[in-house]
Amino acid sequence: MTAPKTSPQTDRRVGSKTGPESPEPAPAALALIEAFADALWLERGLSANTLVAYQSDLRAFGAWLAGERQRDLHAAARADLLDYLALLAQRGRKARSSARLLSCLRQFYGHLLRQGMIAEDPSERVAAPRLGRPLPQTLTEAEVEALLAAPDVADPRGHRDRTMLEVLYASGLRVTELVTLTPPAVSLTQGLVRIIGKGDKERLVPLGEEATDWLAAFVRGPRAALLGGRVSPHLFPTGRSDCMTRQAFWQLVKRYALLAGIRKPLSPHTLRHAFATHLLNHGADLRVVQLLLGHSDLSTTQIYTHVAKERLQQLHARHHPRA
Repeated sequence: MTAPKTSPQTDRRVGSKTGPESPEPAPAALALIEAFADALWLERGLSANTLVAYQSDLRAFGAWLAGERQRDLHAAARADLLDYLALLAQRGRKARSSARLLSCLRQFYGHLLRQGMIAEDPSERVAAPRLGRPLPQTLTEAEVEALLAAPDVADPRGHRDRTMLEVLYASGLRVTELVTLTPPAVSLTQGLVRIIGKGDKERLVPLGEEATDWLAAFVRGPRAALLGGRVSPHLFPTGRSDCMTRQAFWQLVKRYALLAGIRKPLSPHTLRHAFATHLLNHGADLRVVQLLLGHSDLSTTQIYTHVAKERLQQLHARHHPRA
């Protein structure tokens, strides 16, 4: 058995031209493409769709090489790859699609190098196209309120979950930082939590009155009920006194989102994103949000300014003379 194959009639990927009028790669190049696809299929078990896409990309590149550079696939130089990627970018190919193409070319020429068919990999020093950072999915303030109200606080586990959600939204902690909190890291009298974040960087994050009240109530009663006489070093233990995993907390968030009637896609950091976006919506300085989130680079925080449209529109309406 062999991997799925493309044909000249079905290949319509962008080269210098597209379609049957583009020159076909030489038969030897086509054989290399088929052998590469067979190797991927046998060694990595890639899906038929992925294999067909790889073959189609290589056919298009091979056709461009034959027509524009009069050379075969195995003779491509680094400059050829750079010029081809630049051409595709000029013709509107998205960065993510070009990054996938480059991944295909790297695997193809790596395969040829391992087989001793080429002496040097032309893709080795070709940088991947920069991908635009996707905007974080966030919740409205009303959706956050519904999510926070979803746990049954009459149950010790529900009280723990409500407290965790309150602390997460109030502080913008990373999920790992939340689930690994210890009691000594929290000052209820000052309403502060001490975090050792990425790169062992320490930061103090205020909790706010609401989250502090929920945390104080949890520590006074439900936490002990949850432990049932056991001892745990973790602020938010499971019923067995263990540290809750990121995955377990993520499952809780998804369950409470469904109970709250929230159907939009969420991530483990949804409340962290909401924390940052809502602060900016209410006029917080970007550098303050950077410090609270523990970002070392302001550009990482700036993505939230694109999400905070509500606040920006309000500022424009209030201050622009023609608004």
